[in-house]
Amino acid sequence: MSQTVLLAEDDRAIRNALERALTLEGYQVMAVADGVEALAQAHRNRPDVLVLDVMMPGIDGLQVCRVLRAEGDRTPILMLTALVETADRIAGLDAGADDYVVKPFDVEEVFARLRALLRRTSPVGVGGAPVAEAPRPVPERFIEAAGVRMDPQARRAWRGARELELTRTEFELLELLVRNSGIVLDHSTIYDRIWGYDFGPGSKNLAVYVGYLRRKLDEPGAPQLIHTVRGVGYVLRED
Repeated sequence: MSQTVLLAEDDRAIRNALERALTLEGYQVMAVADGVEALAQAHRNRPDVLVLDVMMPGIDGLQVCRVLRAEGDRTPILMLTALVETADRIAGLDAGADDYVVKPFDVEEVFARLRALLRRTSPVGVGGAPVAEAPRPVPERFIEAAGVRMDPQARRAWRGARELELTRTEFELLELLVRNSGIVLDHSTIYDRIWGYDFGPGSKNLAVYVGYLRRKLDEPGAPQLIHTVRGVGYVLRED
């Protein structure tokens, strides 16, 4: 079977070119434009290896690394970066990245580094022969954070034992916040993921839906879960 690469790169030209090159090399490629979608894809369909751009709007590649490693996900990660200082590379490695390629890069170098990462994580049997990989665990049906539990397949959500009655947009907004619990999502990232369009700084659309969601989530005497980070966006956390 061909191996699966999750590619996250916000530059469309680089993303499309690298997706084509990886496909021609025999990989199955899931290409996304930002860190939020990278995390969502990684949770839905765990890849064999991730290729992440460091600098992306909303959630960058370093934050994606930190979230996956905090969840115990050890999938190898190759970072793409225009940052060449040693401190930048150290920051990436500390976040959980396995290797780096500096832009502009030769695609053959990307291939070579991917092969090296995949060799490191492939089980080896007697005499160095590869052994059959154990079946991967089926992704958990429920996602949970800050006392909120969600079933994306059935589109149901609970705070504690209380089930929440949510509209489609409210459910998608809450799911986005739960999947990225503890990470501040900026307005443009949320607009793009929920509505597919950034309505601009003058729009009150997001604030209105956050208000709806808070009224359904909040409980007397319990901590507020959705926090406003003034001038930036929103974060789900239980203080």
